[in-house]
Amino acid sequence: MYHARFRDPAGSVREGRYDPDDHTVSFGSDEYAFDDPAIDVLPPAEPTKIACVGRNYADHAAELDNEVPDRPLLFLKAPNALASHGSTVTLPGGKDRLDWEAELAVVIGESCADVDADDAMDVVAGFTCMNDLSNRDDQHREQNWVRGKAFDNAAPLGPVLATPDEVPDDATVELRVNGERKQHGNRSQLAFDVPTLIEEITTYMTLEAGDVIATGTPDGVGRLSDGDAVAIEIEGVGTLEHTVRIP
Repeated sequence: MYHARFRDPAGSVREGRYDPDDHTVSFGSDEYAFDDPAIDVLPPAEPTKIACVGRNYADHAAELDNEVPDRPLLFLKAPNALASHGSTVTLPGGKDRLDWEAELAVVIGESCADVDADDAMDVVAGFTCMNDLSNRDDQHREQNWVRGKAFDNAAPLGPVLATPDEVPDDATVELRVNGERKQHGNRSQLAFDVPTLIEEITTYMTLEAGDVIATGTPDGVGRLSDGDAVAIEIEGVGTLEHTVRIP
């Protein structure tokens, strides 16, 4: 099953059923084409926080001359980082290196703490796509990565929420820039899988309904340029698309 959040022509925010075959979203008796300009597609979750995982693919750790850590490497993005499917994402100006990072994102379905890995999927509402946009200039100068990872628009999210049964355990994760494939991996390559991440994160903080866990990126990260068109496709979810503006 698939869900989408959108703003209808009257300006009301709705959470509707998405039909991947017809590419439509419906709420009550109203149905719209997903690309109908009369509606605004919104991020499929409203998180209080986005918990991100670094170096969770061995090949990506290697391309950054790092090793996979012995426990999940965690950092946070705040809600200001959200951007939606189809948006033009404005990135910080005056930076030498602004990178793309395609990620499978987990959306939490209920308030939870101290969740055992064996029970972790019970608190998952579903999966979506995320671009963990990264400002390497400042990331390399600070420990907490606030400037490097938590700037405005640093977390495009969407396009829809897919329930867990829709997403294979080895779902492919692919990113294209201007139609050219740059990243290709799959969920089975995660060093720390989704239940392990939920157990670790909820040991330290309560996750609320709508919170997001970004599970890490495959190798192939690279520098974005002004005007680039980015597409992140995850098997069983769909394709998140956005363009980039760099002042």
